[in-house]
Amino acid sequence: MIAIIDYEAGNLTSVARALTHLGYKNEITAAAEKILTAERVIFPGVGAAKATMQTLQKRGLNQVLADFFRTGKPMLGICIGIQILFEHSEEEDAECLNLLPGHVKKYPPTDTGTHTETLKVPQIGWNEVYQTKPHAIFEGVPNPAHFYFVNSYYPEPASADIVIGKTKYGLEFCSAIAHDNLIATQFHLEKSGRVGLKMLNNFLKL
Repeated sequence: MIAIIDYEAGNLTSVARALTHLGYKNEITAAAEKILTAERVIFPGVGAAKATMQTLQKRGLNQVLADFFRTGKPMLGICIGIQILFEHSEEEDAECLNLLPGHVKKYPPTDTGTHTETLKVPQIGWNEVYQTKPHAIFEGVPNPAHFYFVNSYYPEPASADIVIGKTKYGLEFCSAIAHDNLIATQFHLEKSGRVGLKMLNNFLKL
């Protein structure tokens, strides 16, 4: 069974529908026992880092996620699910899960050379992801490929070794990471059509 972490966020049902479409049994749950005994865990959703962390802490899910990570079983973060993996987010000065060293930053103004132009934030829509190193999650996925983004902040890992995908939006930023059993994307796999479903299926076969 695939456990989808229930932390009162939107977009959870979209992920569940995608998994069902791919033929995998799944459940949206906040129950520690179900999560820890699941074959795989997905932490998806949209939202603010501080509110997300407050809900996780209220439900004890921050510790459950850390415990699951240590089991070595595959774990996938999507959108806010990549950001809360790191130590800290500039969004409301939020302390995050600290599973990985690094921080989450807000998009800065872009210097065009003649004047300073503010990016449209959040980034909403399709953008290219460039694979920076091979990984099983990208099997059968073109390089580059377009994925769907909704984000005002972006992750900046302390180590470049975990970065497997990058995207340009005003600046070049990390949009996909992999470390041991943990994989995460800033883009929405469940909203990214064929290539998104392909990556989800790759994760479910790991």
